[in-house]
Amino acid sequence: MSNQPPDAKIPLAAERLRVSTRDVETGRIKVETSTELVEELAQARLETSDVDVVRVPVNQVVTEAPPVRTVGDVTIVPVLEEVLIVEKRLVLKEELHVTRRVTAEEVTVPVTLRKQRATITRT
Repeated sequence: MSNQPPDAKIPLAAERLRVSTRDVETGRIKVETSTELVEELAQARLETSDVDVVRVPVNQVVTEAPPVRTVGDVTIVPVLEEVLIVEKRLVLKEELHVTRRVTAEEVTVPVTLRKQRATITRT
């Protein structure tokens, strides 16, 4: 028989799997940007307001100051004057009739814009 003791151990071999990754360069790319200037026309609508002021004589005695009022597209601004007589009276001296006119025009102005383009080259 065998001359090994009865409690002898037999070593076993086992393989272990270990998975890992590594970086591998498969190619390179080069990215270049270029900027170009482009002339374009900017358009806008411009409005201007003009007013006409007409002085309308009234010369009317009033007991209190009339308010600023609007009739149609005319704004009426009362102009007062105190007149000294034996008594003080409020006289509506004149009114300013203010009419607003709005005009609009289309304008075109050249402006310079920048645009970038990207070029990709694979090496």
